[in-house]
Amino acid sequence: MVQNQKGRRGRPRAYDPDTVLGEATAAFWSSGYGATSLDNLSAATKLNRPSLYGAFGDKGALYLRTLERYRDQAAVGMGAALAPARPLREGLRRVYGHALDLYFHRSPALGCYMIGTATTEAVQHDEVRTFLRDALRQLDRGFERRLALAREQGEIAATADPASLARIASAILHTLAVRSRAGDSRAELEAIVETGIALICGPEHISAPA
Repeated sequence: MVQNQKGRRGRPRAYDPDTVLGEATAAFWSSGYGATSLDNLSAATKLNRPSLYGAFGDKGALYLRTLERYRDQAAVGMGAALAPARPLREGLRRVYGHALDLYFHRSPALGCYMIGTATTEAVQHDEVRTFLRDALRQLDRGFERRLALAREQGEIAATADPASLARIASAILHTLAVRSRAGDSRAELEAIVETGIALICGPEHISAPA
């Protein structure tokens, strides 16, 4: 990126792209894509508009970069939570617990960045719709792989369909995303999580006292 050194404004050239994407994510997350102007993004990232464009392209390209970053970070966290060595039930609780931590990281709750912003923009922007469709399918596949292993290991019924259960597992996340943004309490959503896990894994057996 070529910049005029004389009279240059904004952040020095050696900015951290991930930090800038994080700041842009926060701006889009709070106001939505349509209501977030280039001036808003410039203020949030501390990059002037020409520098922002030179580094990330136009507003739409920057938004897609923030979505990709959010998706990739979520995938890493989900993979760690659903590690094969961890019981499925515990892994699912970790996935949903981490999601709720993120959705409630500020008040009022913002919910999921991808679900909260991309579902609106997907109607008008083909690239966003394609991204959202692919990201949701990637989410399904992540759950499906772990559920297939759980079936092999006897954690769920031998007759269970991992693909169908994976879509249910994903749907629970979507429910948490929407309902947290709509004002449901964390306790209410944690109850949904427990019901959903019981649906996927079966009732949790508690040993009777000796």
